Amino acid sequence: MNIIVSQEIENVCPGFVGAAVEARVVNTPFSPELWKEIHALEDKFRNELTTESLKELSGIAATRRVYKACGKDPSRYRPASEQLIRRMLQGKELYQIDTLVDLVNLASIAYGYSIGGFDADKFVGDTLTLGVGKEGEPYEGIGRGMLNIAGLPVYRDAIGGVGTPTSDNERTKMTLQTTHLMVLINGYDGNEEQVADNARFIQELVRKYCQSDGGSFFIYK
Repeated sequence: MNIIVSQEIENVCPGFVGAAVEARVVNTPFSPELWKEIHALEDKFRNELTTESLKELSGIAATRRVYKACGKDPSRYRPASEQLIRRMLQGKELYQIDTLVDLVNLASIAYGYSIGGFDADKFVGDTLTLGVGKEGEPYEGIGRGMLNIAGLPVYRDAIGGVGTPTSDNERTKMTLQTTHLMVLINGYDGNEEQVADNARFIQELVRKYCQSDGGSFFIYK
């Protein structure tokens, strides 16, 4: 898969760095050991963060800045990483979906980056382009219905949007039948080392919980 970062994104975030993790996987409905890791991180964050201080985490702060630069209110359309950590800090349980979705959520929480997890076999074409959403552009967020993505960073394949930092698209979502995983890590803070560490963490998780060899990843800018 080729990934292109458009001039639109370069204009608002010249230091953007992303990572794409690709792996063959076996998904399952639930992994108790994975959820032990999630709960341990919940406990850690509840001791260290508040719903205000989490906005200062590097990955979240940078994503919020890009939202504002693109014309989107980051408090109304929160980045997914912020949504997940806020839910933890409010004492609410994270939604348990399936092992792939749950581990992508863990990876997003652990590093503060908004991460898209996709069934790569559902992409159309061989190129993804990261741009900015347009007024009236059709986009069905997972579990959210039609979403106004005008002013949101968005990855598009040959026929339209597949992922934003707020919500991925129903069309390319992971299911229990997913065997070809693609995860995109959005480093709007430009921290290539941390983005790469996040990619390696995802590889470790799929090795432990998805009968995978960990696949491979590459950095893109």
